[in-house]
Amino acid sequence: MKTLAPFRGVFPVAVTPFDSAGRVDEESLRAEVEFCIAAGAHGILTLVNASEWYTLSDAERQQVSRVVVEQTRQRVPVIVGITAGSRWAAVEMAQAAQDTGADGLNAMPPPVQTPLGEGIFDYYRAIAEAARVPIIIQNCHPPLGSPLPPELLARMVDELPWVDYIKEEAEPCTHLMSRASELVRNRSKFKGIFGGQGGRFFMNEVARGMCGTMPACDIPDAHCALWAAFERGDLAETRRIYYRILPLLTMEALYPTTIYKEVLLRRGVFRTALVRNREHVVLDDVDHRELDILLEELSDLLVVRGPFGKETGP
Repeated sequence: MKTLAPFRGVFPVAVTPFDSAGRVDEESLRAEVEFCIAAGAHGILTLVNASEWYTLSDAERQQVSRVVVEQTRQRVPVIVGITAGSRWAAVEMAQAAQDTGADGLNAMPPPVQTPLGEGIFDYYRAIAEAARVPIIIQNCHPPLGSPLPPELLARMVDELPWVDYIKEEAEPCTHLMSRASELVRNRSKFKGIFGGQGGRFFMNEVARGMCGTMPACDIPDAHCALWAAFERGDLAETRRIYYRILPLLTMEALYPTTIYKEVLLRRGVFRTALVRNREHVVLDDVDHRELDILLEELSDLLVVRGPFGKETGP
């Protein structure tokens, strides 16, 4: 059994790179892991919404998990998303992720025909019974998420083994974060709540005691600079960096995975910007000009470069 320090800090979400034929690009995925670690990431999260997990086959999900764990080489914790359509499938995903070497599991409720009543509790209980590492319950808005009330989140932290964390990004995420924290009774077991939604509400979330943030991995160096300023107690600098990155985070909210991959392409981490199921969402000239400006304004914070020159991506 692994002994880990509590998860805390910036855990960028590794998005899944594809080659021009739409296959998982392992070389770019390894470059992405190195990029995040060089940027100062405190951990890596993969196979969640920004990773396009819902477009991957089971074999591809296991491939991505294996590559990320291999490339990380235990330098930082790796948390693997195991969300599935039923508790039986989620348990299978959990066992595979742990066998690969995952340090934690992240699970949303089944996104299609979400169980009712005690069915959600039974889903997470089955995952907890199969777990050997900490579990993060991701509470997310539709269409992929099925928001859970803070009372249920707190109950699962209190009653289920290994359920030690929540990632709160249902709406309104800030108030839900505070409410779930207040309701948890087993304070010694509860390790904390992570913020999501791309880091757009960072200042509001840290004021409520979040233990870390899980943004996309296109600007991890900027997010890590933000977290470092917060950790050393320099709230003026924290807010200054936050205000600087917020315009890009706002633009990301319009075309999430498309923007992430375009930035990673520009930064030499990916070789294409292909997004499965959204190939038609193409940035136009106005988008590209705005992105040029936003990245230039952040150039002193974006200090890490990937191994590839920018190529023409889809």
